[in-house]
Formats: sequence, structure tokens, C-alpha cells
Amino acid sequence: MSVYTPAEVVEETGFTLDTLRYYEKIGLLEPVSRNAAGQRRFTEEDVGWLGTIRCLRDTGMPIAEMLRFADLVRQGDHTIADRIKLLEEHDGRVRDQIANLTERQRYIHDKISYYRRVV
Repeated sequence: MSVYTPAEVVEETGFTLDTLRYYEKIGLLEPVSRNAAGQRRFTEEDVGWLGTIRCLRDTGMPIAEMLRFADLVRQGDHTIADRIKLLEEHDGRVRDQIANLTERQRYIHDKISYYRRVV
């Protein structure tokens, strides 16, 4: 099993060290193992989980919902239906945001076309 240093995890996930510490503090990331010198050592599982958190965060999921999702995952497979429901609700919000942005982009394209016609 591979072990990653904090610097490697920062590079891999794009999270800052402060964010990693915060996520561990609030329980979004389970306590990270440490070497004899007390330095954090992340596992492949930690890095994979952080990839999930990155996706949820980047799509606008609030921390409270990410914490709920993490709790459901930790409870085991009997929570899969609840996880699906949580992710489907989030997906609906993402879909609405995309639709709104697409509409706004259409407006911007119309303005660009207008300005190109007048010059």
C-alpha cells in the first residue's frame, strides 16, 4: 500500500495543507496516520476519499452535506439508498446551476454577436 506525504497529497488533490487539516479536524477526513516524527502520512484510500470530496466541493455541495455523506459511508453498505438520495438531490442542484449558466452564456453570446454587428 502506498503512503503519501502531505506535499504529495496537496499536489494530487489541489487542497491546501490548511484545508486538509481542517477536513481532518471536522471529521470530513478520518484521522490521518502519522510517522514516528508526527508527520501525517496519507494512504491511497485517504487520497481517493479526498478525490470524492474535491468533486463534491467543486460542484457546490455544502460542508454539512459532505459531512452527512461521509457519515453515511462510514456507517456501511446499509446506507447506500440514503447516499443515492443525497447524491441525486445534489445532482439536481448541479443540473439547475448548469441550466442557469447555459442561459447566461447564451445571453453573453447574444451580446457578443450584437457588438460584432455594430463595429
